[in-house]
Amino acid sequence: MKRRSLFAFVPLLAAAPAFAQQKKPAAGKQRVIFQVSDNDPGKWQLALNNAQNVQKDLGAQNVEIEIIAYGPGLNMLKAESKVAGGLAGALDNNVGLIACENTMQNTKVARDDMYGGIAYVMAGVTHIMKRQQEGWSYIRP
Repeated sequence: MKRRSLFAFVPLLAAAPAFAQQKKPAAGKQRVIFQVSDNDPGKWQLALNNAQNVQKDLGAQNVEIEIIAYGPGLNMLKAESKVAGGLAGALDNNVGLIACENTMQNTKVARDDMYGGIAYVMAGVTHIMKRQQEGWSYIRP
């Protein structure tokens, strides 16, 4: 009986280092990443509004926000985007706007085609995974 209990506990010990390695946010600072993978101005506007509402509720100085676009959602980060006004406002309010370079390569979109001031990552999904491991909240509006 005691052996079974001990063996049930061993996997928890093995997982402990993985939990310990997760990065914690600065005291009191919240971090959230929004995913937009739809070519839909309404979904983008919802993500932009959500980011603005989070800043209003928590205080812009108390939160880090990123909005990442990949797949069809990448189109909303192009220079001629239908939500360009919202992108400008988000950047002005220190919301990180991030484009997936894998999507850009697959759709033959160059950085010159993109809205100015945005950031880039090689893989959008992997970036979300890393952020979650670092303790970021994940939202898909």
